[in-house]
Amino acid sequence: MSTAYLLIGGNLGNRKDNLQKAVTLINEQCGSLIKLSSVYETAAWGITDQPLFLNQALEISTSLSARQLMRKILTIETDIGRVRNEKLGPRIIDIDILLFEDEIHDLPFLKIPHPELQNRRFVLTPLAEIDPELQHPVLKKSISQLLEECPDNLEVKKIAD
Repeated sequence: MSTAYLLIGGNLGNRKDNLQKAVTLINEQCGSLIKLSSVYETAAWGITDQPLFLNQALEISTSLSARQLMRKILTIETDIGRVRNEKLGPRIIDIDILLFEDEIHDLPFLKIPHPELQNRRFVLTPLAEIDPELQHPVLKKSISQLLEECPDNLEVKKIAD
């Protein structure tokens, strides 16, 4: 079994329900949930003229390879209703593999660790909540250290359950 860290998020439709659908489908199709962070609300990163996002980090245990996991995730996004129109644009759901064991992948459809992980507070904050001492396999720094050094100043607000 391998450990993977995912970030789920979205800013269209019933955001909270869409996150819950993603959690359920990931648990059913990808592997067992180990930890879930709180849900956080943030402004959009990149293209800023769009609704606020909800984001949540997940730790899962999976028997899938990183490539198999990516294929399952893309299917789950489609099943929930994701349509890819605009890079960084509004979306009903987005599921990213942040880390997969200490593996490094640099393929057109699979980049692990996620290449922007260290630059996005909305990713690091929920990830630090579930595993602050987790090491980035390339940068050789803990998630809590990356969060301290993060250049992103967007507010990341924990929302009540």
